[in-house]
Amino acid sequence: MAARKGFLLRLDPAIHDALARWAQDELRSTNAQIEFVLRRALADAGRLPSDAGGPARRGRPPKSEQDSNELG
Repeated sequence: MAARKGFLLRLDPAIHDALARWAQDELRSTNAQIEFVLRRALADAGRLPSDAGGPARRGRPPKSEQDSNELG
């Protein structure tokens, strides 16, 4: 997967709180919810780049074979 680009985002506290509540309702992090909303807005506007890649996978990363061998 391509590296993710980080940057500082300043939001009105009420907007951040609303996004955080929405993210919690959908079992996402606030960061993932912001990316979800931005991707949807870009797609609706016909501006989502074709090379954008998919959204980040939800949940914990899969365990490696070595980790599962050590457990059992």
